[in-house]
Amino acid sequence: MKRTHIHFALCSNRKWLIPLLFVSTISLIVVLIASPAQDKSNRTANSSEDSDANSGGRPPEPPRLAYLLSGTGGDGRRMRRLLLAAYHPRNYYLLHLDLGASDSERLELAKYVKSEAVVREFRNVMVVGKPGPVTYKGPTMIARTLHAVAILLKKAKWDWFINLGASDYPLVPQDDLLHIFSYLPRDLNFLDHTSDIGWKEVQRARPIIIDPGLYHSKKSGVFWAKEKRSLPSSFKLFMGSEWVVLTRSFLEFSVWGWDNLPRTLLMYYTNFMESPDGYFHTLVCNHKDYQNTTVNHDLRYIRWDNPPKEHPINLTLEHFDDMVQSGAPFAHTFAKDDPVLDKIDQDLLKRSDGRFTPGGWCTGNSVLDKDPCVVHGSSYAVKPSVVRNMDGMMMAQAMGGDVAVGKGGEGAGSGGVGDGREQRWRHWWSGGTGVGLLKKL
Repeated sequence: MKRTHIHFALCSNRKWLIPLLFVSTISLIVVLIASPAQDKSNRTANSSEDSDANSGGRPPEPPRLAYLLSGTGGDGRRMRRLLLAAYHPRNYYLLHLDLGASDSERLELAKYVKSEAVVREFRNVMVVGKPGPVTYKGPTMIARTLHAVAILLKKAKWDWFINLGASDYPLVPQDDLLHIFSYLPRDLNFLDHTSDIGWKEVQRARPIIIDPGLYHSKKSGVFWAKEKRSLPSSFKLFMGSEWVVLTRSFLEFSVWGWDNLPRTLLMYYTNFMESPDGYFHTLVCNHKDYQNTTVNHDLRYIRWDNPPKEHPINLTLEHFDDMVQSGAPFAHTFAKDDPVLDKIDQDLLKRSDGRFTPGGWCTGNSVLDKDPCVVHGSSYAVKPSVVRNMDGMMMAQAMGGDVAVGKGGEGAGSGGVGDGREQRWRHWWSGGTGVGLLKKL
């Protein structure tokens, strides 16, 4: 299989790679824009050579992303808003309302999807009609994700899979995200992970739980067996965040499993507390074909209490500036209809209420308050905006300063598990090092 040319310690902490790659992309764009103006006379004298160089410098084809948008009872309207905010005709979307939602709410969501003319034309949004029960903290959460992956693998061709909950929201337009990802190796898996599980050994790895959702049609909580179990010796446990960005290749392996590791781990995690925080992490880090493809970040902005509680803090207007500076393309979690969502729409996504986030594919006119995306062109049209947070990050890195991730507490990287503080890392950006790395990618 195709492998990235950058080799690191197996499943090591690569949080530094995210801002480096993002800033590298922006730096390369600046170089490509500036070079024509500086070398205009040279190109006139050597037109044939420059023509070849320019053709080699064209941006690569953008990837296709496959999204799972999941929710429960009462989340139908939030999922519609999330779909509009994260929509792009290149991508694919699977909407899943679990059994906590009524049939009427699920039907209403399906009708809404069919009512959108853009979605009908591109045929890239699906709604799960017969969902299974999903038990909080239980393995049925993994079953839901694998079910969604299997549907998306069958229905479409895509490069990365991204899972979002109804309480999540994007912080960048899809054009920006697709543009940046077009410069990345297509075998990179983004998931926050660590083998330093600390207190989670006692509270999650050793207990044995039973998820009634595996054999009952009604939603209920998990219950515990009296016995405890030892840690596995045939594989090493890794834990982190349930929010992931995973490659098609890795997920094909997870679903089809041409060796027995995916099935072995799936059976092991059937009785594991909070299995979504460990299944993919342990699988990717224990297989030789994928353990060198991980980036230790989930691409989410998340804030925790100090000390951390069971759930992260609901993000508000107070956190807006930190979200922008984090460089993360998504944020988790928001209260329903919190005012900060309107500010994200207005300032970051340039999206009006009830409309898609505009992008290069939207060719209509916004005059007279019309939706520019009602008239659309090719799904290949990607026009990244000026990336607002890159200039500040580039300056901080050029000065050797700290860059805040806005991530901490549960699932933090190696050595920082459960400390409830923002993780920070230091990167030195000088002499075009990032651009050189990007060219190697």
